[in-house]
Amino acid sequence: MSFVVFTVEGPPQGKGRPRFRRAGNFVTTYTDKKTKTYEATIKAWAQRAIGSGSPLEGPVSVDLYIRCSVPGSFSKRRRDACLRNEEFPTTRPDIDNVGKNFLDGMNGIVYKDDKQVVRLSIKKGYSLVPGVDVCVVQI
Repeated sequence: MSFVVFTVEGPPQGKGRPRFRRAGNFVTTYTDKKTKTYEATIKAWAQRAIGSGSPLEGPVSVDLYIRCSVPGSFSKRRRDACLRNEEFPTTRPDIDNVGKNFLDGMNGIVYKDDKQVVRLSIKKGYSLVPGVDVCVVQI
């Protein structure tokens, strides 16, 4: 069984909605710059984790743990409760949009295509250091 584990440090970002632009009589779709930049960051961390190895083949399981910063406006008591997982972030980014960003960002690097993902687990919690922990396991 093969696996890839890595962490993307920094505030997690969800995948942005597709954008549209008129080009003469046609409408083209494009991805916003913020999403492209974050996907490039994911690709860089994934490439570093897999090294000279090749993408996983066959079905894979993906686990993501999204670590959000505790808001500075929280009291010390509430902050401590957040860090003990007694309170969870219900603010942006949306959990599914972060998942989309990571699944697309790992395409061609960790696995050949995200259609190989047969299990997906995403959790969101508070942490002193924001980021996303990733574990991809070949089944």
